[in-house]
Amino acid sequence: MINLTNIIYHELICLEAKVVDSKIRSLVGLNGKVVMETRNMLYLYDDKKVRAVPKKVSLFEFTLPSGQTIKLSGTSIIGRPENRLSKMR
Repeated sequence: MINLTNIIYHELICLEAKVVDSKIRSLVGLNGKVVMETRNMLYLYDDKKVRAVPKKVSLFEFTLPSGQTIKLSGTSIIGRPENRLSKMR
């Protein structure tokens, strides 16, 4: 189960996310559902189109299924989703 302590090791697809801050000013305020994730990018769907957001330069706010929210620096989730679990060990 995903929670505030294990989110950086968990799958992010299907979570609601918002770009709280970014070096790319046009991305600030963008929100939507995470539909895809690569090593360096999150792809958010905002009911109109899919937008690519670089992890390295962004601060995200994720809403967990329980309704809790957490802010995470994109640098803390850089890496392939399948490899982040190995960081936990």
